[in-house]
Formats: sequence, C-alpha cells, structure tokens
Amino acid sequence: MAMHTGKATGERHRLTALQGLAALSLDAMASVAYGPESIVLVLAAAGAYGLGFTLPVTVAIAALLAVLVASYRQVIAAFPEGGGSYAVAKRHLGRRTSLVAAASLILDYVLNVAVSVTAGVAALTSAFPSLYGDRVWICLGVLVLVTAVNLRGVVDSAKAFLVPTAVFVGSILAMITVGLFREGPVSTETAAGHASALGDGATTVGALLLLKAFAAGCSALTGVEAVANAVPSFRAPAARRAQRTEVALGALLGVMLIGLSVLIGRFHLQPVEGVTVLAQLADASFGHNAAFYVVQFATVVLLALAANTSFGGLPVLMSLLARDHFLPHVFALKADRQVHRHGVVWLALVSAVLLLFSGGDANSLVPLFAIGVFVGFTICQVGMVRHWALERPAGWQGKAALNGFGGLLTGVSAVVVTSTKFTEGAWLIVVALPLLVLAFEKVHRTYGRIGERLELGRVPQPPRRSRSLVVVPVSGLSLLTCRALTAARSLGDEVLAVTVTHPAPEDQQAAEALRRDWELWNPGVELVELPSPTRSLGRPVSGYVRTLAERQPGVQVTVLIPETEPERLWQRLLQNQRGSVVAHAVRRDTDAVICRLRFRITADTGPAPADAPLTDA
Repeated sequence: MAMHTGKATGERHRLTALQGLAALSLDAMASVAYGPESIVLVLAAAGAYGLGFTLPVTVAIAALLAVLVASYRQVIAAFPEGGGSYAVAKRHLGRRTSLVAAASLILDYVLNVAVSVTAGVAALTSAFPSLYGDRVWICLGVLVLVTAVNLRGVVDSAKAFLVPTAVFVGSILAMITVGLFREGPVSTETAAGHASALGDGATTVGALLLLKAFAAGCSALTGVEAVANAVPSFRAPAARRAQRTEVALGALLGVMLIGLSVLIGRFHLQPVEGVTVLAQLADASFGHNAAFYVVQFATVVLLALAANTSFGGLPVLMSLLARDHFLPHVFALKADRQVHRHGVVWLALVSAVLLLFSGGDANSLVPLFAIGVFVGFTICQVGMVRHWALERPAGWQGKAALNGFGGLLTGVSAVVVTSTKFTEGAWLIVVALPLLVLAFEKVHRTYGRIGERLELGRVPQPPRRSRSLVVVPVSGLSLLTCRALTAARSLGDEVLAVTVTHPAPEDQQAAEALRRDWELWNPGVELVELPSPTRSLGRPVSGYVRTLAERQPGVQVTVLIPETEPERLWQRLLQNQRGSVVAHAVRRDTDAVICRLRFRITADTGPAPADAPLTDA
C-alpha cells in the first residue's frame, strides 16, 4: 500500500502531454518570433526579389522540421530513458561522439536560457524605453523567477506556463487566420518612420544566399529535441505521451512558420530597423489596436519564459551523464518533487554569468546559439541511421533514408552557420565543445580510479572486528561532555579525551581549572593535554590522532566531535564552529573516522540527543 501510494505521488509530479507541451516547447514556440525574421534579414540583401524566396525557404525548414519530429518520435520509442542525441550516440556511435552530442546540448541549453531571457527583456524595453538602463537586473529577476518555479517541480512549472503558451499560440494563429482574409495591410503605423533594411538588389539570389537564409531560419528549430531529452519527466506511459507532445509541437510550429511566411509575402513586408517582423505582421493583420498589443505582450512573456525548456531538458541530460560517471554524481539526485535540483541551480548560475557577461544584449549571444543545436541534430540523425541498419525492422530502408537526409541538411546547416558566424563569436563554441568533452573524460577517469581503489564490482573480504580507540575533543565540563563520553564508551574499546592548551596566562588558568574539575569528576577517561604555542585548534588534535594511528597501526581511530544544534536556524550563527575546525583538520591530515555527534537544544528540556549521530569518513 505504501509502495503504491509512493508511486502515485511520483506520477503526480510528472507531466501529461499537454503539460509537456507547455513545459518543454516554449523555446521552439518562441522561436517563431525570430526564425522568420532571420530568413527575411538574409534575403533582404537581394532586395525585394530576394524576399520572394521567403516562403520556399520556410517550406524547406518545415520539411526538415517534419523529418526531425519523425526522427525524435523514433528516438523516444527507442530510448525511453531520455537523453536524445546523447543516448543515441552512446549506443550506436561510440563514447566520444556521445560526449560531443552531450556537450553541444549543454551549450545549447545554457545559451537558450540567456538568449530567451535577454530577447524577452529586449522586447519589453522596446515598449518601455525607460527600463533599458535596468535591463541586466530585469534579466536576472526573470531568471530567478523561472528558477524558483522549476525548483518547485516540473509539473508546477508546466501549470504556471500553460496560460502564456496558450495565449501566444492562440494569438499567432488568430493573426495568421485574420491576415489570410486581408487584401492588404490594415496598418503600417509600427514601421512608419523607421529606416528600411532592404538591400538595393545588387546581391544575386544564389545557392549560397539561400543556404544562409535556410541556416538562419533553422534557429526556429531549437527546442525540438527537448521532449526526447526529458522523456522520464512524463507520466506513464511516458514514451507514448512524449511522442504525442513531439507531434503536437511539430504541427503547431510548422503551421505558425509557414503561416507567417505566407503573410510576409501577402503583405509585401520589408524589414525595417528597430521593429520586429512579427510586430509588423500583427500591425498588418489586426491594425494598431488592442489585439496588436496582445500579440506583443504574449511574445514578450513567452520569450522571457522560453528558458523553461532548458530547465526541463538539461537537468535530465545531466543526470544521465552523472549516472554514466561523466559528471559529478550529485547531478543524478532528485528532490521530493522529481526535480534534479542541482542541475537546475547549476544552469541558473551559469546563465546568470552569461547574462552579466553579455550586459543583457541578446545580439552578442545569438550567433552562438544554433551551432550546438545543429551538431546535436546531425549526430542524432546519423545515429538513428545506424540504429535502423542494425535493427532492420519492416521498412527500415525508408526510415534510414529519411534520417540520412535530415542529417545531411542539419550537417550542412551546422557548417554554414559556423563559417558565417565564426568571427562573430562562433569560435567560442568551436573551442568550448572539445573543452567540455575533455572535462567529461577527466571526471570519468577520476571516478574510474576511485572505483579501483574501492574495488567496486568485486566481492570484498569478510568484515572483521578491530580494536577501536575513540578520541573526544573537549574544552570544558558540561552535560554535552558527559553525553559525548557516554557515546564514545559505547563505540570504542578505549576512550581518550583531549584538550588543547595555550601558553597565554588566561588560557593556563582555564586549563588548570579543567584539570582540577576533571579529577574531581573522575569519569574514568584519561584527559590528555595538547599544548599549542599558537591559537591553533585543529592542527594539534589532528597531529595527536596521526601519532596514535602510527603507534597502533591495527587500531581503528575515531574522532567523536560533540556539537550543539540550536532550536532556531539563526541561533547557529552564535556557535563558535570549533567542531567544524577540528573535523576539517582531522579529515585533511589523517585517515581517522569522524563522528559528529549533535545534541539539539530545546527551550524546555535543554540538550536532547538527536535522532542519530551524523557520521562521515
């Protein structure tokens, strides 16, 4: 019964398909705000004639989107433990390739947080210019808000972001529907007075320009892999719910991208400086009225919250890397609400550093954004081709061809984006990827050495009893001293109490008083005085413990450190931290076992023993 209740509680903190769409698709959904604009800005170099290729390029991107969605549906089914391209590469392409995929995903997720927050705040400061000077602090405030929501659990984050996602998608679809029935733009007030970014037509529309436009527009595909990375976050049957979410995400994203591109051609829209393409489309479809501002406000909110995709996908990926010993094992731990809390906090801290480094400017981060995505896409597609070749299910040739074609497209996009944006900051990603892979390998080797020392995977020798000597540091007589010696005598065959003495007159008087009181008390435990010429506390104790271990090599030495634990948290600031100082010195200088015995201080009863001593080696 208890097991069933625990399982039900765990399922409550997992995602439904609709909640998964809200929690994991914000990055992809928000990309419609800058994906079509990226295409238009590239094609604008060829003038009005170049803009005529906006729809064909977008259709090509939508086709690639369909390939990716179909591929990631298969990834979800084949790898229900999550991990996306990392899991695929690990099984079919080798460890080093899987680490490259993981590194690219980590860079993508971290940059997504910074780009999403800065883009959302940039849209806000465009509407309210007086806030521009405080944009960094606003970015950090949004980051704190998103982090706090995710620390409460992935389901809570999905519920919090469900309404903004619905408002944004609904407003974009409504804008497309209304715009299709317009003969021309209702209003051009937003673009009035702004300089055109249209070229003079000197640039020809060649293959290279179309490739650049295609690669730039593929920024709209960021986030498509997030669902496959976070399959364990869904309720059972997790794989089936994740597949539904992936298809819904692809369908909505494809419809919005193609619809917006149709409107761009229908209204003969030209890019202008200082006004987004999406704002011009809203102006043309709805007019400069309340509906226009709804679209703008929904865009601001969704861009700012698109960082939630990273908070849903990256901690799961980091937990898989930690399970495989490529990251510290602490990233594999889950909190009560099925949250990988350490991954969430780490992501927030690194993103905050990026926000401060960029000064809240999205333009300095966007060139770095899409490269990691394309690298991960390409590795995943190639891995799935090998998957079909090995598994050979019915119709595997068609599936492999589809994945191979998708891998070719994303691979070309990765090369084009890296080469065109290399001097604009893309070189940082080229450098960061191998550095991350080297860091993964270093962590893995370290865990390997630790495993060898601990003889993990081997049957150990039978445990044997050895003579035990317990050392108890004391500074005076109290009920705490009595209970510490009582616990020590129950733990060891021999108990020694030690006190550190200093040459100062007042310290000598205190030492003499302790010596006299100890003799009168006569607890049956020898008190050893450790003279220290300085005010040092930890080093004399650790030196004495080391000497004991050398004199008696077959004896297990334990240092039992008695400490009080106040009733209220703020009262811990009043403690002298003597126990922490001694524990640190003993851990640093010896191999002795450290036992920190805590006694809780309550208002009515005085010192009361804690439920159990906290012991660490």
